[in-house]
Amino acid sequence: MAGMVDGRWVDTLPAAEEIKDGRFVRMDSLFRDAVSPDPAAPFPAEAGRYHLWVAWGCPWAGRTLAVRALKGLEDVISVSFAVDDLGSEGWTFAESADGPEPGGWPLHRLYGESVPHYTGKVTVPVLWDKKQRTIVNNESSEIIRMFNSAFDGLTGNRLDLYPEPLRAGIDRWNALIYPSVNNGVYRAGFATAQAAYDEAARGVFETLDRIDAHLGGSRYLVGEYCTEADWRLFVTLVRFDVGYYGAFKCNLRRIAEYPALSGYLRELYQWPGIAETVNLDRIKSNYWRLSNVNPGGIVPLGPVVDLSAPPGRDHLPGKGIWRRT
Repeated sequence: MAGMVDGRWVDTLPAAEEIKDGRFVRMDSLFRDAVSPDPAAPFPAEAGRYHLWVAWGCPWAGRTLAVRALKGLEDVISVSFAVDDLGSEGWTFAESADGPEPGGWPLHRLYGESVPHYTGKVTVPVLWDKKQRTIVNNESSEIIRMFNSAFDGLTGNRLDLYPEPLRAGIDRWNALIYPSVNNGVYRAGFATAQAAYDEAARGVFETLDRIDAHLGGSRYLVGEYCTEADWRLFVTLVRFDVGYYGAFKCNLRRIAEYPALSGYLRELYQWPGIAETVNLDRIKSNYWRLSNVNPGGIVPLGPVVDLSAPPGRDHLPGKGIWRRT
């Protein structure tokens, strides 16, 4: 696994994400500061101050793009997309923090500028402070919480994806879905032992089966309101059939074969602004060109995925969004 050691890019990282007994173990994110609505805070909410670095294939980046769209932050927080699949220097962009870079600009330089002796992985998403020239945060679950509330005073957007009365339910679903589905597909795809793969892949489908049964009678995970938990699940579901099903060997069932999950996926995809945060061709390419899961790098023609079909969920009660009073 490539990354940085003492501020230098290296092809093999001595201690980062590891395979232990054939099991994939994910490294924690290291930048954990927060943007605040308080103008006296170290990172106050300001329009045009922050920049988001993302890649189409990454579901963690997908979370931040979805919430950025839902919260109407497109004109407040700028964004850069990685130009292609992971290269020899990791995620690479057509621009740096200072402007266009025709030859390509690796994201690890941003990490090195923030922490000159940084050691660890170089991941997306990254929330960058253009004024202080430093990374604020690279943990997607925390970035989406900032997006949910920190900029409301600037935008007037009162949509609340983590409302106080629903937090216990949201937290329960997040605690189930993250290890077994969001990260479970990676644990299956990157496993190097049969037992580790079997454990992870079976866990993925046990949870998907449970969610499908639940969504047969519930519009959203926590009832009538669409919350953060739904969007954290969405980013895995939308990548599943084109990526995880084949490249990561999560092939017991496609999402298209689940009656409730498939309609739920289409409904979320059709929310205003969400389709623009998804690029299925780039997502598929990112997964099938990972050398550790598909050494040949051949990207398959299929499957054909149509997310524009009617969701077929009008029979379920749902108020859609929770707004702050």
